[in-house]
Amino acid sequence: MATTSQHAEQISQAVESDRILNAALELATERDNWYDLSLVTLAKYCDTSVNHIRHYYADTNAIANAWFSRALEAMLAADLEDIEALPVKERLEAVIWRWFEALSPYHRVTAQMLGAKLHFPHIHHWLPMVFDLSRLVQFWREAAGLHAGGRRRQVEEVFLTGIFLATLRTWCRDESLQQWQAHERLLSLLARAERAAAFWLPADTH
Repeated sequence: MATTSQHAEQISQAVESDRILNAALELATERDNWYDLSLVTLAKYCDTSVNHIRHYYADTNAIANAWFSRALEAMLAADLEDIEALPVKERLEAVIWRWFEALSPYHRVTAQMLGAKLHFPHIHHWLPMVFDLSRLVQFWREAAGLHAGGRRRQVEEVFLTGIFLATLRTWCRDESLQQWQAHERLLSLLARAERAAAFWLPADTH
């Protein structure tokens, strides 16, 4: 059981981790360049040392991962108590769009983060991204109240992964207000999936 001092230290570390993450987002936004952000530059911006930054983030990819983790927390932190009263398509749209909304304040920087992760010399980032995508889709399904197993679960995962990636591709390029074009793309893809396969309807009749 954590002591009061240990709990206070954990809070202090969390606050500092958030401060560094926020500073990195602000600096990248000012320069409109995530790819060339370095821990040296960030340390100067934060008026601290690289060694201090390193205790929280090993590199800028770790900072990007923390940003996406924050979006996942925002997606799952919302009140989901009454979500199963909604039609399945609306549940799926409501849950995943929270993830996109959480990233929206730093839209261009987020798109640059993804581009940096997919850059060919960074091939070592690709496998972790696959696992992160799989976990995101699983959380999406569960938060939306889809709890099927077996073959149906596999089909849902394939459909939702495709819908997410297509929406993400549009979102990264979408300079419209609050990325409404990407939102429309998501709604269109969910509607198309419902019409074409209705893969979630047999057990979810809302």
